[in-house]
Amino acid sequence: MTVRLNPYLNFRDDAREAMTFYQSVLGGELNINTFGDFHASEDPAELDKVMHAHLVTAEGFDLMGADTPNAMEFNGQAGVAVSLSGDDEEKLTGWWEGLSEGGTIVMPFAEAPWGAKFGMVIDRFGTSWLVNCGDEAG
Repeated sequence: MTVRLNPYLNFRDDAREAMTFYQSVLGGELNINTFGDFHASEDPAELDKVMHAHLVTAEGFDLMGADTPNAMEFNGQAGVAVSLSGDDEEKLTGWWEGLSEGGTIVMPFAEAPWGAKFGMVIDRFGTSWLVNCGDEAG
């Protein structure tokens, strides 16, 4: 039996754009289903909204996301970050550069006190990312 822990990101009307952006940065296969696909909303304005998007990458990442229905409060992505880490500097640097495009760099991707290369960015969709390359404090 398999069990996973997956980030599930919520958006307000731009889940398709965000998840397509993440696919362009991270690669992989993206499947998107709308509220209309599942007959999950009576509101015609929601039929094309994303009810469930699932990105699976060659590295085994599972990133999911959806648009928040109009009747539900949306508070953004505050308080949560998605972390990418490993020792493949070329790949992690590429992901950092891609995710940073149009975003806000909180901490530049540079040498950290624990000896790794580390950075923090809030991408253009409001998702916080932590990128760590090398030895992790632990």
